[in-house]
Amino acid sequence: MHKDKFVFAQLPRFLDRNHFNYLVKKYEGDKYIKSYTCWNQLLTMMFGQLSNRESLRDLVVAMEAHAGKLYHLGIGKSVTRSNLSKANEQRNYRIFEEYATFVIAEARKRRINKIFELDGHVYAFDSTTIDLCLSVFEWAKFRKHKGGIKLHTLYDVETEVPAFVHITPANIHDSKAMPEIPYESGAHYIFDRGYNDFSNLNTYRCFLRCTSQNKCTDQA
Repeated sequence: MHKDKFVFAQLPRFLDRNHFNYLVKKYEGDKYIKSYTCWNQLLTMMFGQLSNRESLRDLVVAMEAHAGKLYHLGIGKSVTRSNLSKANEQRNYRIFEEYATFVIAEARKRRINKIFELDGHVYAFDSTTIDLCLSVFEWAKFRKHKGGIKLHTLYDVETEVPAFVHITPANIHDSKAMPEIPYESGAHYIFDRGYNDFSNLNTYRCFLRCTSQNKCTDQA
C-alpha cells in the first residue's frame, strides 16, 4: 500500500501559506466562506494547470475521477463547475496576482546565477498571444470572430524566471506595453524589432541614466 504523500500534496510545502493568508485577510477573500476557501481554489487551479486541463469542465471531471484522493492531495472537498466558476469570477483577483508576484520574487532569490558577469540584471522582454473564446470574453476582441490576450513578460535571463508580467488585449501593439516595465538602473534590456520605438527607447535611456547619476545630463 502506498503510504507516502502524493507528489502534488508535497508542492504546497514550498509555498508561503502565511503570506497567502495575509493577502486573503487583506482583501477579505474568505469572508462569508464556509468550506471552499481561497487556498482550496488556488490548489484546484494548480491541479488544473499541472494536469493540463483545457477548461473548468475538464478540470472538475478530472477532480471527480480522483474524488477519493482529494483530501490526501491537500485540495480538500471536490467543487462543482458552477461554484468554481463563481469563485473565479467573484473573488478578488489581487489575492492571486500579488501572491504570484511574491512567489516570483522568492524564486528569483533562489536562482541567482551570474552568467554574463555584468553589474546589473539582464532582461528579455517579449509577448505571446493566448486565444480566448470571444463569446465569453467580449472585452478581449482580437479579430472579427476571435478573442485573445497578450501576455507581455519581462524574463530574467540569468535566473530563468519571469520578473514581471503585464496582460493586455491581443490587439495592443507590443511597443505599447514598454512603459509598464519596472526599469532598473544598471540593468540590461533585450528587445526584438517589434519594440523599435526610438522615442520611447531614448526616454527610458535618459531616465535610467538620470536615476543612476541622480541628475540628468542628456537632452531628450
